[in-house]
Amino acid sequence: MGNKTLAIIKPDAVNDNHIGEIISMINKAGFKIKALKMIRLSKDAARSFYEVHKDRPFYGELVDYMTSGPCVPIALEKENAVEDYRKLIGATDPAKAAEGTVRKLYAKSVQFNAVHGSDSDENAAREIAFFFSSKELIENYPL
Repeated sequence: MGNKTLAIIKPDAVNDNHIGEIISMINKAGFKIKALKMIRLSKDAARSFYEVHKDRPFYGELVDYMTSGPCVPIALEKENAVEDYRKLIGATDPAKAAEGTVRKLYAKSVQFNAVHGSDSDENAAREIAFFFSSKELIENYPL
């Protein structure tokens, strides 16, 4: 099991001012933030990041959504990070998400689902590297 994962607070949650609440939930769940920034993805960057979905019918809408406003990628660390973060955020469909999960609290729909979470250790490593250089990752925290 890996100990890092990528979270992204998506444009709808940023626009609705839920950054603080979501980060608080992440902290309370025992994750350490290794890197964090606010960015606005270009179409090319969003296409590249979500390339694994390029043949899916929702790909174009996903790219449009992820470029519609700023987002907040966050590199997280915790034992069993991918699995634990996915439990914290809940099902993609907020109507099916467990009570108290990020998506139950802050997602609007399957499409506007507030957050992204890596789905495997391999994807977590690739996704973290997409957003953060090794110089940006804080490795010895807390001191």
